[in-house]
Amino acid sequence: MPHDTPLIATIVAGLGLAFIFGALANRFRVPPLVGYLIAGVLVGPNTPGFVADQELALELAEIGVILLMFGVGLHFSLKDLLSVRAIAVPGAVVQISFATVLGVGLAWMLGWSLGAGLVFGLALSVASTVVLLRALQERRMIETERGRIAVGWLIVEDLAMVLALVLLPALAGVLGGEQQASQAPNILALGFDVGVWGVLGITLAKVAAFVVLMMVVGRRIIPWLLHYVAHTGSRELFRLSVLAIALGVAFGAAKLFGVSLALGAFFAGMVMSESELSHQAAEETLPLRDAFSVLFFVSVGMLFDPTSLLSNTWPILGTLFIILIGKSVAAFLIVIAFGYPIATALIISASLAQIGEFSFMLAGLGVSLNLLPEQGRDLILAGAILSIVLNPLAFAGAARLKPWLEKRAGIPEAVEAVPIGPATEPGEVATTTTVPVKDDEDAPPPTKLTGHTILIGYGRVGSLVGQSLKAAGMEFLVIEDADKTIARLKAEGIETVAGNAVKGEVFASANAAGARRLILAIPNAFEAGQIILKAKAANPAMVIIARAHSDAEVDHLTGLGADKVIMGEREIARGIVEQVMANAGTPPAGEPEPGAPVAA
Repeated sequence: MPHDTPLIATIVAGLGLAFIFGALANRFRVPPLVGYLIAGVLVGPNTPGFVADQELALELAEIGVILLMFGVGLHFSLKDLLSVRAIAVPGAVVQISFATVLGVGLAWMLGWSLGAGLVFGLALSVASTVVLLRALQERRMIETERGRIAVGWLIVEDLAMVLALVLLPALAGVLGGEQQASQAPNILALGFDVGVWGVLGITLAKVAAFVVLMMVVGRRIIPWLLHYVAHTGSRELFRLSVLAIALGVAFGAAKLFGVSLALGAFFAGMVMSESELSHQAAEETLPLRDAFSVLFFVSVGMLFDPTSLLSNTWPILGTLFIILIGKSVAAFLIVIAFGYPIATALIISASLAQIGEFSFMLAGLGVSLNLLPEQGRDLILAGAILSIVLNPLAFAGAARLKPWLEKRAGIPEAVEAVPIGPATEPGEVATTTTVPVKDDEDAPPPTKLTGHTILIGYGRVGSLVGQSLKAAGMEFLVIEDADKTIARLKAEGIETVAGNAVKGEVFASANAAGARRLILAIPNAFEAGQIILKAKAANPAMVIIARAHSDAEVDHLTGLGADKVIMGEREIARGIVEQVMANAGTPPAGEPEPGAPVAA
């Protein structure tokens, strides 16, 4: 019996081809997202062969955006958001305005109307949520000052685009498109035309109502609900509750308050971060976030027509100039004007040098209102694809520009002394030379401990290990990336390095070369393996103890150099057997009977 399964076909084709081309891209040292985009082009309507359902792909991609923004919210607090408002709000507004003006200029050169130019410029002014967050996550910068500025900037852009999507239908007639009734949408819809200012006022009121609702009511209900589900002891229910809250709040925010799905999910995550279970919630949603963010790139590739590269070569180059150069220069100058370092300005510029999901929404709305010609939509899609592919090069270019710009600005290069030869006479110091300090304003200071134990992770397992080490009077430090856990450790007087141990400078600050042992209390075997490799490179004599959940993970970590790997299930079984044998009067296998002679 035949079945029509467009959803399954879209998921299978999207993820399958994304894996193949992502692996090939990684093999040739190209970012995997380039492979994901190529996979989308191959299953899109503009190439021969199988064609996936484009509408379904876009909806699946939206789930990826929701989960990604929810994850960012889990690691972001209201304090972090307010701490960057002084730069994020004016910076985003000025950058949007500058990019829009450049877009209007290119539209005028192409013979389009003013309305088309405004829509085109707005579409080029807003960065992609997924691409920006992926770039920051790959560089472990989400929780740094630069990362907070970039995320705050992104949120302001999202709010601006929400207003643009609401106001465009009301302004279409004035701008030369099809006039539509400027009715207030969603739960506050009225039965008469409220005018442009009425629509704007109602939209702002609804956004404010949503924020107040989440900050006042959500901050109490969501953490309470999470703790209630956790106390049931069901991991399945806990995972389900996290997903239900993330998707439910995002969908409700969009339908009831006119807020974007991404923004609604961000606030849901930020409210949930007040719970002590937020770290576990982030881990539970990570696999789905990764899978659906891949589908986002596949869906973007499906929209792209490769033949447009030949038919619109010069307009595409102009569009890319606005995205990669115009926006970046504007962002750079704004950040510098607010007194931030050149390194921070370059990172923000590179982060924003691409466009994405809101750009597609604006392009689609502009075409439907007869404001934007179809050529404009093609240019936006081509600009999105190419800017996403070129975004890693923007980060590489920023790294190369930094020393040159700092030299031009008269900023001396930061250097440190390193030994290159031993001392030859008593009282002399080793021969040294100077090398540039690696750029990372957020690198933690190095510890002064030697002969100590490095404990990675301070969750349920790590905290028990840490308390035992403390009781035994053994010197140790903890590497941890959860803010609340870090605060608790510092309150207890335990030396802590804040950050992810996979990051080279974070692990180096724990003085691995001088440590006696390393204890990996984190459950992620993949990250644990990367840390083991760093530890063995820094100190081959270090004793490494790790944890695992399966025989395969035990073999993996042992093969990488771990001296002892503890599998939780095996230790539980051993403890149960010991208790049974003790109660039965029979010693465990391998132990002699009480009073029995022991072989010498």
